[in-house]
Amino acid sequence: MPLRFNSLLEDEGLDPAKVRLLRHQTGTARRTPYTLWRDDRAAFEHYQSRQATKDRALFRSPYWASFVAPPDGATLFVGVYEVQLTGPAAPGERDPLSGDLLGEGLYDAYECRLIAPLSEYIGRLSIQWGQTSLANRAWRQIANQQNKLITEVRRGFEEPAFPGFTSFIRPLSEMETMPASWHAVLQASRGVYLLACPRTREHYVGSASGADGFLGRWRNYMADGHGGNVAMKARNSSDYVVSILEVAGSSASVEEILALESRWKQKLLSRDIGLNRG
Repeated sequence: MPLRFNSLLEDEGLDPAKVRLLRHQTGTARRTPYTLWRDDRAAFEHYQSRQATKDRALFRSPYWASFVAPPDGATLFVGVYEVQLTGPAAPGERDPLSGDLLGEGLYDAYECRLIAPLSEYIGRLSIQWGQTSLANRAWRQIANQQNKLITEVRRGFEEPAFPGFTSFIRPLSEMETMPASWHAVLQASRGVYLLACPRTREHYVGSASGADGFLGRWRNYMADGHGGNVAMKARNSSDYVVSILEVAGSSASVEEILALESRWKQKLLSRDIGLNRG
């Protein structure tokens, strides 16, 4: 029989009806709740402890079981917290994730104390949060109404492995929050990539032939929003989804990579129905 998260709660004497499940997933171009938890636990716990006053009813439980979303899209357990509402957030406080000021009177402050139950699973256990995009957006749930399936228990915390070039699909906004091992792979590799705009449903074929590989080229788009492309300059800023079409051999010349790029432009008609102009 598949193991369920509520069974672990009950084994520790915690009533699932009194536990809120929180999946912290919204990030910025530089940080996500996952990287905040990974790099600065105190900042993560402060971030978690400030929640919108208008949503107070959604946090009304004595315990929060907290999860974060690593780059591979999993739902990683990061602890059970005993929680108490203490009042409004102090004026002048900033969100540890975005750095933005919290609107005065718009946020509640909670005392969140990490407790011992299930602590041995922190950074090791992952659950299935939902099977649809709608379910994944529901980041606050009550445990007894959502008996989550445990999908993995690792020996210890480790960063997700690079998914491989053919499986790599990520928004540009997530480039800097990826594991360092992913950066190393992308920086050492060159070839042809695809940018797709979910908003306008347009695409662009490009190539990375410089010393910093795919990562260096994609950072250009993050810096100015267009990477020097004429058609993209004419569009409003967008969070393009990037994928890799073909990896060039380590000895490939710039001319050979440009030839690969041209062939992919022909295959995908990106000069006719895309954003390529050359």
